Amino acid sequence: MTATRLVIGLGSPDRGDDAVGPVVARRVARLGLDGVAVIEHEDPTGLIDLWVGADVVVVVDAVCSGGEPGGLVVIETGADAEPLADRAWARTGRGGTHAFGLAAAVELGRALHRLPARLVLVGVESSAFEHGAPLSPAVHQVLDAAVGAVVGAVAGALTAVGEPEVTVDVSR
Repeated sequence: MTATRLVIGLGSPDRGDDAVGPVVARRVARLGLDGVAVIEHEDPTGLIDLWVGADVVVVVDAVCSGGEPGGLVVIETGADAEPLADRAWARTGRGGTHAFGLAAAVELGRALHRLPARLVLVGVESSAFEHGAPLSPAVHQVLDAAVGAVVGAVAGALTAVGEPEVTVDVSR
């Protein structure tokens, strides 16, 4: 990993709203941001290896926390931050659509001392995960806001490491 800033679009591109991570990642990649590597990845178990060497990592993923579809949740943590409380992870649906979810990958990375200095999780509240389905209208409507949250995070516009959680509500 040579870039110091990395955006990871997590999710399956052919499972409805679970594709939001890869879709947002593609949009960010098209912006051509200097010093920002962008990748798409389906399996949270590989995250720890992907973010090695990066100073700032933004992971975009579909979340299922019971909120209204299209809501945007931004959670910030990092190597020097305290582990996130369960209440923070509960807002992401904790396991998401994966048996081993994003929360588990982050806390395993922390335990192995392989967490980046700054890790920002951009979650889009989702509800439709059928195989072959497109993004739901609610998720499609917040793509620009999700891209904005990612760009702000890689530019350093969100809170500093050590402040555990920021929420940006873009629900209708």
